[in-house]
Amino acid sequence: MAFVMVFVAEISHETEIIFPEICALTIGAWVSEQQPWMTNKRRIFILMSLAALFGVLVVKYCTFPLIAQVCLCFAFTGFILTLFKTNFVPIISACILPVYLRTDSWIYPISVSIMALIIIIAQWLMEKYHFRPINTFVPCEFDTKYQIIKWSKLLAVFGLIALIPFKTHQIYFLAPPLIVMFTELSNPKSPARLKPFYIVGLMTFASFIGCALRLLLNEFLGLPLFICTALACIILFYAIDKLKIYFPPAGAILLIPMILDKNLLLTFPLEVLIGAIILSFSAIILFREK
Repeated sequence: MAFVMVFVAEISHETEIIFPEICALTIGAWVSEQQPWMTNKRRIFILMSLAALFGVLVVKYCTFPLIAQVCLCFAFTGFILTLFKTNFVPIISACILPVYLRTDSWIYPISVSIMALIIIIAQWLMEKYHFRPINTFVPCEFDTKYQIIKWSKLLAVFGLIALIPFKTHQIYFLAPPLIVMFTELSNPKSPARLKPFYIVGLMTFASFIGCALRLLLNEFLGLPLFICTALACIILFYAIDKLKIYFPPAGAILLIPMILDKNLLLTFPLEVLIGAIILSFSAIILFREK
């Protein structure tokens, strides 16, 4: 999926087609034995499409500061996740990424919708022919008051953490997949909270592999970007299979280097390491069960 996505983007010269979160979706919807989100196929398509469209609309029509635009996108995703009674947090990255990249092309939401459709059709086929267990949707426990408090707290904590990176224009300390990680780890029932060091290590490793292959194969040897993508995915999938930690945001952070300016590649893994440490432990410490 990632290989074809980047291949089409390169031959069409439309970089907006490259959507790093698609690798996270394949890990959750295809690779993982148990889908990590409480959602169904219809919600995956609708929520991904809405999030991507909203992100582009913010870029096109909102003139306030970048940090405010990101917080608006974060709040919007919290609203629709609550409305649809699901914890399908990858939509946060789908919404915020165009704001980071200043993407105002309609190609982005269209391509996200098409790829989401491919993901759910392939998942349905895998379930039909018994390649993976059937995913049964169970709506999240819904308490309006609790959800409002939870997302308000998430937004406030994220806004405070984001002040320095955005003020110094070092926004990739808070790369969109790290924001997804932060939201996931804020859930007291998330299994990922039991292994925070593994999660930080996996996110850093994925970003390093993506940057190293982009620099070596694409920038230095001149090989196509889709080859870097394919090799990066193979290495990451091997690593998560050995670690038995199927953490979808690692797939998204792996592909972020494929769309970054080459001048950012050397520092990106360090930024991910620092950002992952701050966000993961903030989520674990500040968000606990009653």
